[in-house]
Amino acid sequence: MDVFFTRDHEWIRIDGGIGTVGITAYAVEQLGDVTFVELPKKGKELGKSDVLCAVESVKAASDVYAPLSGRVAEVNATLETMPEILNRSPEEEGWMVRLELTEPVETGGLMTRDQYDEYVKGLA
Repeated sequence: MDVFFTRDHEWIRIDGGIGTVGITAYAVEQLGDVTFVELPKKGKELGKSDVLCAVESVKAASDVYAPLSGRVAEVNATLETMPEILNRSPEEEGWMVRLELTEPVETGGLMTRDQYDEYVKGLA
């Protein structure tokens, strides 16, 4: 499995033609306590960088963008009733959607974990 990151603090874990997407621990830290997650409908077609869903917290509301193009195959419906999972486990239990990837070659513009960690250090 390959994991990639965006400059907007999304992650995508690719396994075959499926990409599991969420937001990073850094993003959750910036948002504070998450109070609401608006997930897309299953079957929605997304291009790279399209708005995937929205997250609201005690501090702010923020859009989450699709790191790669694809069709929403599955959503983590648990987040609709328990959005606080994002605060506890943003890169595991707090995944948002699984995409059937339509353009897996788009990973060229994404960062590896090491590159992302360096990027975040530069934001401090």
